[in-house]
Amino acid sequence: MDGAHPHSDPPAHPYGHPLPYPHQLPPPLPYPPQRPRSRVLVLVLGVMAAGLIAVAIVGGAGYLVYTKADRGLSTATATSTIQGYLNALMNQDKPTVARHALCGLYDGIKDHSTDLTVANLASDAFRRQFSAAEVTSIDKIVMLSPDQAQVLFTMKATPAGPSLRGARQSETEVQGVAQLLVRGNKSLVCSYLPRPGFSE
Repeated sequence: MDGAHPHSDPPAHPYGHPLPYPHQLPPPLPYPPQRPRSRVLVLVLGVMAAGLIAVAIVGGAGYLVYTKADRGLSTATATSTIQGYLNALMNQDKPTVARHALCGLYDGIKDHSTDLTVANLASDAFRRQFSAAEVTSIDKIVMLSPDQAQVLFTMKATPAGPSLRGARQSETEVQGVAQLLVRGNKSLVCSYLPRPGFSE
């Protein structure tokens, strides 16, 4: 032998040598379509705007209810309404007492005989307890709806019946709770309940 190396194949390409493809390569597969960022941003902003509009509507409705209630029942209105009811009890004005007690239904009722009897009983009970009553302050108003309220008030009242030695009973402060209905310029005492206890 002449010392030459025997014939051998050339070494393979380090990364491999691609063989020729017998056919044309298929087109590349498209990636799944992605939603543009601008659309996502518009969607997020739309949701936020809808939320803000909903909050504004709810807040605006609450504000309207509050302001309407505040206008519908002021301290002056509550005072005059309750005082008118107490005066009707004191004077045995049965139709007025019945109109208050029926809480807006008076004009729709055809026969008021039972209502007037109940009003007379309520007046008698009040006159047995007090000989005079004057509303001196509205302590708290709680709106139950735009046209209904619960009112805590204080009145200066004179207990009924003579005191010792025939002297007139001294005035005292009594708290009471009234349920009021306000409809436009009209307001009614639907119920009235004096708080127990007299302040001397």
